[in-house]
Amino acid sequence: MSDRNPEYDFKWCPGCGDFGVKRALEQAIDTYTEEFEIPRTSNVIVAGIGCSGNMVHMLDGEQPFGIHGIHGRTLPIAFGVSTSRPDLNTIVVAGDGDFLSIGAEHIPPTASRNPNMTCVIMDNGVYGLTKGQNSPTSTTGQITTSTPFGKLDAQMKPLELYLSYGVSYIASHYSSKPKVLAEFILEGMKHPGLSIIHVQSPCTTYNNTYDILRGSKKDNIPGTAFIVDDDHDPSDYDAAVDLINKGGVPLGLIYKKQPPTINDLQDKLIKEKSKKVEDILSSYSI
Repeated sequence: MSDRNPEYDFKWCPGCGDFGVKRALEQAIDTYTEEFEIPRTSNVIVAGIGCSGNMVHMLDGEQPFGIHGIHGRTLPIAFGVSTSRPDLNTIVVAGDGDFLSIGAEHIPPTASRNPNMTCVIMDNGVYGLTKGQNSPTSTTGQITTSTPFGKLDAQMKPLELYLSYGVSYIASHYSSKPKVLAEFILEGMKHPGLSIIHVQSPCTTYNNTYDILRGSKKDNIPGTAFIVDDDHDPSDYDAAVDLINKGGVPLGLIYKKQPPTINDLQDKLIKEKSKKVEDILSSYSI
């Protein structure tokens, strides 16, 4: 319960990775607004359904505009905001169950248009809000409330999909490093085009992967997360493929290119093809 939302009780479980993402997003927005000298209300956050969607209600301080949308449709909603109001900083917040299931169909066309917007995807490997069903990124064989005998279908590889779809900025990190994560979100905001920052954000209730990610000496778990080498060239597509196929969870910038954005192409089209009112009226004269 909050003063802004007295009728609803938006909350996350203690230890939820989304708290770290929240802190990182707030830092990125604060830095962005200060650097470009714009009000915080020049940021628009489009949220989907799920635990990640509560982000739009839980940010501290002066509020950016927020749209708590419908399940899987963050990209088309955000696309409308970005193309109609290119002066705004458009941000998507979504989860793996939202963005990569019913929402996955929107990723290829959005990537091909390359609009100016930033997506922060919180991946906990389950549907947390609806009590722990398996999601696209749940591991094969994983026991969940909807797969009591183990998940049968293959685990989705989001970074591989983003790269193959042509997303122009792809970064990967996890929620336990909010200061570093904030830097990648900020860079994504500054990137001209579609940026996706995919964040491992463990669910402490239904899929606690903290030790799997960072490792545990006590339990002899090596940890799957690793920092991307400094010599990795994010402009090299083949190098990005090799990095993704290395296994584990890379922490850093995976890929970056700068094709034209649809915002730039729209402006160019308008300038080249638009007609003056006098010319349109004269075309009807006899």
